[in-house]
Amino acid sequence: MSDEERRDSLADQAAAWIPPWERPAPQRKPAPGAPDPGAEDAPVPPATDTVDELPAAAAPPPAADAEKADAETADAGTAGPEPATDGTPEPGPDEDVTAAAVTAAAVTAAGGTAGSDAGPEAAGERGTVPKRQPAGRRRATAAPPPAPELDDAELRGALEAILLVVDEPVSELVLAQVLEQKPERIGPVLDDIAAGYTAAGHGFELRRAAGGWRLYTRPEYAAHVERFVLDGQSVRLTQAALETLAVVAYKQPVTRGRVSAIRGVNCDGVLRTLVSRGLVEECGTEPDSGAFLYRTTTMFLEKLGLDSVADLPPLAPFLPDDVEELADATR
Repeated sequence: MSDEERRDSLADQAAAWIPPWERPAPQRKPAPGAPDPGAEDAPVPPATDTVDELPAAAAPPPAADAEKADAETADAGTAGPEPATDGTPEPGPDEDVTAAAVTAAAVTAAGGTAGSDAGPEAAGERGTVPKRQPAGRRRATAAPPPAPELDDAELRGALEAILLVVDEPVSELVLAQVLEQKPERIGPVLDDIAAGYTAAGHGFELRRAAGGWRLYTRPEYAAHVERFVLDGQSVRLTQAALETLAVVAYKQPVTRGRVSAIRGVNCDGVLRTLVSRGLVEECGTEPDSGAFLYRTTTMFLEKLGLDSVADLPPLAPFLPDDVEELADATR
């Protein structure tokens, strides 16, 4: 047989070759001596040793070998491997290649089944995020025990200690929060302390100022305190500043023009000085003219030891007797 005829025979055999997974299910083995119809009908490709060298006359394999190959295919699994898609040509129909294909099909079928069974577990191990465990409940922190209630003597001493170190009047609510006591107990104790200082004749007293409580020196000792504090210093306000501050205190809220009209001189510079020292502040504008209004600050009350502007002394005792005549003359 020439090479061309041999290639044509190989192509015919490859076209007539049936993969194992497409072959019909094996039939029952016939009784001894009975003819095997499947062996007569099914064409069996001749067996060859190599692809390049084919024998001139290829004898068909025995029917028992074909049935054995079919039985091995059926035992390997019902699901066959997918056809190759990488472009590799299918093997020839010889006996060795057929046996290798049957073995590969059996291994692939077994591997595919195992992979499908272990697939979810393996996928879970590789990419599945484990379920988040619910966080345990936090224990409720117990509320701190309430502070013990101080008796009157302890509360009095604590209030005196705080009032000695404050640099501005402190309210009863702040004192109650610091000492962790009821606010309604603070006021009566402070009044009792103030009355005790006054009765004992101390050089200082406790009084309300700017909405709170603070210790002050007594007025009768002001000359001694002034000499001690102001010795070698000049911290007093000028006469013009005192007059302007008095006008603002008694006429507040008042405009700059009104202050200048009362004093008879321009008060712009003096008002700026009082604002810079924190004794006077702006508090809006006048609706008609839009001019700025001025009033005294909390520092003003603190410096004078007053609780509110209503505690300012009246002006009537300081006015001259002919104030009405002077008022008529200025009109």
